[in-house]
Amino acid sequence: MLKIIGVTGGIGSGKSSVARILKDLGAAVIDADVLAKSVTTAGGRAFDELVEYFGREIVGDDGELDRKKLADAVFSDSEKLKMLNDITHKYIAEKIHDTVEILRSTGKWDTIVIDAPIPIEKGFADLADEIWVVTAERETRIRRAMERSGYTYDEVSARIDSQMSEDEYLRLADEVIRNDDSIEELEQAVVRLFLSRKKKWQQ
Repeated sequence: MLKIIGVTGGIGSGKSSVARILKDLGAAVIDADVLAKSVTTAGGRAFDELVEYFGREIVGDDGELDRKKLADAVFSDSEKLKMLNDITHKYIAEKIHDTVEILRSTGKWDTIVIDAPIPIEKGFADLADEIWVVTAERETRIRRAMERSGYTYDEVSARIDSQMSEDEYLRLADEVIRNDDSIEELEQAVVRLFLSRKKKWQQ
């Protein structure tokens, strides 16, 4: 029987690492960030709406979104962040639904993972049989995000503050994965959890 796991967590938590480990264990992974980029590229379904609301200044010389300018505009303004989410989430949700149906139709997969930083209601929570929340200490998350993105401490901190709080994430969780230690320890924890869940699903 096909099971869908929603994997979520804030910036620097390591949710994408968890999704990668699950992919190595044989799950199909849908990356919501990749889908978000596809709907916000020039010609994508959300592109014109974003430009209409935020203005041409978010478009780079190449005709594509300047994602850093857009991020800088929204992460310090909750109303603009809400509008960004309102514009993009509906299209991302459609893409996730369509991708799930394509994967389901192949009959090849017994587990699909939806890797999404924001656990939107439609296209995530409504599809997932279980939601796994990945979490880590704030300072650990900031350090990881700085190393990965090149953002400053204050920039990463602002992005964390603009996302859901840890309590909000945890309220959604069927399973919680703590990721404060090494990648090897994370892999061991994910493997143990996945194998135990599969055993239960097969009973």
